Order: sequence, then structure tokens, then C-alpha cells
Amino acid sequence: MRKIMILVLFSLALNTQAQIANSPQEVCPLLIGEKIPNITLTNIDEQEVSTKEIFNKKTVLIIYRGGWCPYCNSQLSDLQDIEKEILDLGFQIIAVSPDSPKFLNETIEKDKLNYTLYSDSKGLFSQTIGIAYKKDKPKLNKYSEGKNPGFLPVPTVYVLNEKQEIEFMYINPNYSTRLKGKLLLVVLKNL
Repeated sequence: MRKIMILVLFSLALNTQAQIANSPQEVCPLLIGEKIPNITLTNIDEQEVSTKEIFNKKTVLIIYRGGWCPYCNSQLSDLQDIEKEILDLGFQIIAVSPDSPKFLNETIEKDKLNYTLYSDSKGLFSQTIGIAYKKDKPKLNKYSEGKNPGFLPVPTVYVLNEKQEIEFMYINPNYSTRLKGKLLLVVLKNL
């Protein structure tokens, strides 16, 4: 009976978290000390991979709006410029967006990225970590190849330890304001 009660409470907690907010200001993200849940993302080869497998070491996790967003492309390029320093500190870089694998490949080629991108076209990851908000745009449908249920993630940076626990986060509802690479390096050196 106790196991059933725990499963019901866990299910309710997941359903409470997995929602799409009405605006970027209303999101309720996972916070420092919390753990990234085990959700499936899609890699550029269209294979599903669990976040438990992806985040099995120290990770700089970038969640961005999509390769169509100039602010996102600037942030991804900024990370590429400091990739070696991040890797030397023992972190991997993972970026996640609602774009389909096809468009992730275009972003990798356009921005000449060496780190790994994953697709969250259906928005389950963004919803579960509490950063998805409602946004209807034709671009979303195009870049997710029809899988986007009408959401965007608020651009977020998480730094995770090997146990998928959040050690640092940066989130700003103003999508044009991003964490600069130099500041991220300072954070990583002090964790």
C-alpha cells in the first residue's frame, strides 16, 4: 500500500511540474539542488536517448529556443569559443532545443559547433524541468517538423554534477539576455 501511495505522489509531482506556462515570466524551473528527471531526448541521428545516459558526467546544459533565433545562435557560438576551456575543466557541453534533428544538423553546420545538440521537439523535457511557455508561431511548427505543441523554452543554463543534480542555473524571461561565456567560465572554475 505504501509503495502505491509513493508512486501516486511521484506521478502527481511529475504532472504538476510538466506544464506549459502562459508566459516566460510564469515558468517554474527546477532549482539548484534538484535533479534533472530521466526523460528521453532525440539525437541528431533521430535516436532516442535518456537524459540519465546523456548527463552521466559533469555537464553544462544549454536549453535554447531554436536555430532560427539570432540570440540563441550567438550564445551557441560564444560557447563554441570557450569549449576547450570548459572541457579542460572536466565538463561536457549539451544543448537542447525544440528543433527537429534535421534542423539541429543545420545549426551545427552553420555555427560550426563541436558539442552535442539534442531535440526536444515535443517539449516533454522543457515541460518537465518547468521552463516551457505557450507560444504559437509558424516557425515552431516548421522547425519541429510538426511535433511542437505550441511552446518555447525560456533560455536556460544549468550546470549539473555527475548525479544530474543542478549546481548552478541561469534563466531570464527576456530571451535577448544571455549568460556570457566568460561569466560561465568563472562559475565553472568555482564549482
